[in-house]
Amino acid sequence: MAFLRYKGIGITAMAAALPKQVIHNLEYTDFFPEDQVKEVVEKVGVFERRFADSLTCSSDLCFAAAQKLFLDNDINRDEIDLLVFISQTPDYRMPATSITLQHRLGLNNSCIAFDINLGCSAFIYGMSVVYGMMQSGMIRKALILDGETRSKVYGPRDRRSAFIFGDAGVAALVERDDKFGETTFSLNSDGSRADLIMIKAGGYRHPSTPETLKERVVDEYGNMRSEEQGYMKGGDVFNFVIREIPRDIKKTITEAGMTVDDIDYFCFHQANNFINAYIAKKMKLNGARIPHTIEKYGNTSSVSVPLTIVSELKDKLDGSNTLMMSAFGVGMTWATGIVSFVDTRISDIVEVVAGQPCDEVLCREYTPIEGASEESETHPKRD
Repeated sequence: MAFLRYKGIGITAMAAALPKQVIHNLEYTDFFPEDQVKEVVEKVGVFERRFADSLTCSSDLCFAAAQKLFLDNDINRDEIDLLVFISQTPDYRMPATSITLQHRLGLNNSCIAFDINLGCSAFIYGMSVVYGMMQSGMIRKALILDGETRSKVYGPRDRRSAFIFGDAGVAALVERDDKFGETTFSLNSDGSRADLIMIKAGGYRHPSTPETLKERVVDEYGNMRSEEQGYMKGGDVFNFVIREIPRDIKKTITEAGMTVDDIDYFCFHQANNFINAYIAKKMKLNGARIPHTIEKYGNTSSVSVPLTIVSELKDKLDGSNTLMMSAFGVGMTWATGIVSFVDTRISDIVEVVAGQPCDEVLCREYTPIEGASEESETHPKRD
């Protein structure tokens, strides 16, 4: 268990972007009977998700979020000295998506830019990397962009993953200020469990072929996927989570010299409703201090923790608040952060309109409402 501690660094502003297209899970019955769909949806707790269209990438969602962040906070782009892009669904194999975003956002050529390719724990890992670099005192402002379009990499015919994942992007501005006090991170990895969540083909170990693209039956239940679509061993992941995550959270809180009562909000990775409820019960946490978005956005991978903050804590972070962030995923990796938020400015969520580039300011503010929006697009058939 690796603990990292930083002083006087924090997130001063955040924004998020979602695809406009809403997927209503109870209506996602193209490949499964309604009774099976209802059973799965109620178990995982995901009733709506957002899907990017074929022309929208993770970078587009992050670009929209960053533009909103700049607009609302009157940020001088010349002062952004570091840009870190977090994603496992980048635009290209090369170049790094961070480089194209540096240009697209109009940042200086002197801006440091690189990608972090990790799983669901990546936002916390990315914060630690950025905080560490800013500790040097030479970086004025940093931009963390985290985006995923997981809908593109999981098969709609595999019941174990078809109803879980959604797409989103977030932007966070990081600055130095003594008001933030001390931050504590715990970062962990266990590569012996790399096969628990994986896309086997399409990389350089198992390159793409016509065969790897073919969907085929993978189990006795008739689930289908190709070797280039993601899979999860759900039972093994659950056993891993209930053993490692509560223990890591407790040790990190102790390392930070705090108790559970010192934490204002517990921001968990939105993997599924059952896992988070189990962790909360095991740790005897007050549900009012656990914001959640799993029901309306699904599992957005590394974006889920910051998206939950933007969506659910927008008007609750005035003054000084201590947040605990916890996430786990592909690798396996897991991370916990005890982070100070002081007067953090959070923008309204923006929607990205299908097929229209955000460069032309074709995004609009989005206010979450209960149930389906009358103007939301229905999901397309996925053959």
